[in-house]
Amino acid sequence: MQTYADLTIIRKNTHIEIDIYRKPTTTDTTIHFTSIHLNEHKLAAYRYHIERMLNLPLKTAQQKREWATILRITQQNGFPPTVIHKLRHQIEHKTEHPTPHDSKNKKWATFTYISPQIRKVTNIYRNTNVNIAYKCRNTITNLTKPPRDHHTPPHNKWGIYQLTRNTCNLSYVGQTSRSLNIRFQEHIRYIRYNNPQLAYALHILQNQQEYGHMNRTMTLLKPLNNPSLLLPYEQYYIQSLHQERKLIPEQSPGETNPLSQMVINPQPPHST
Repeated sequence: MQTYADLTIIRKNTHIEIDIYRKPTTTDTTIHFTSIHLNEHKLAAYRYHIERMLNLPLKTAQQKREWATILRITQQNGFPPTVIHKLRHQIEHKTEHPTPHDSKNKKWATFTYISPQIRKVTNIYRNTNVNIAYKCRNTITNLTKPPRDHHTPPHNKWGIYQLTRNTCNLSYVGQTSRSLNIRFQEHIRYIRYNNPQLAYALHILQNQQEYGHMNRTMTLLKPLNNPSLLLPYEQYYIQSLHQERKLIPEQSPGETNPLSQMVINPQPPHST
């Protein structure tokens, strides 16, 4: 008897028998039935095991033993027995009644599987020459890898920032698509050249205050990776500080944004 990967070959005097070999250290863990993965991913392992069981020249007793093992694994992973029995029936039917498929003109498109609602989008391609494949974001790699900017110092990031003066405890809110360090130097140049074009420089010049060091006065409120989010987040923080009376008077809070107000002052649910 010899073992090759997941097969066991048994040499008899007159013939050779093949059986399925499972390592003693093999775990029975697969994607759990309650996972948000799509069904194709959940059933991939079982489809492989069932097709292997049906295609190998196993004896009846060996096939029954392998089928019992598959059912036990599915039970431990929360799968209803009807799901696996249906999958086996589909595989057997496809084996007995193969359908010709022309893949010459077929194209593939990949979608990220966020929720079952994604199928409402992919159903558009059902009667086209486009095959759909899905990928998931909640993989072990994505869940365990550190954030992309994990080692990036705060002042090398970009987004929504706040400049606070200790003497008056008031703040200025701004946005930048470059690093905070570059943006801070721009504010300093406006002050040094007595240019009140920016509200923060106007506040410092009018009140004859010292602007201080960047580490003590500048704070990153919201790091961003999408420039289109700069304006809405900036308006949200400006209106938040304005309502707390912590915004410098030289900076206009702008028009009240109803959406921002819903976030700043959420209304309690009405009792029925």
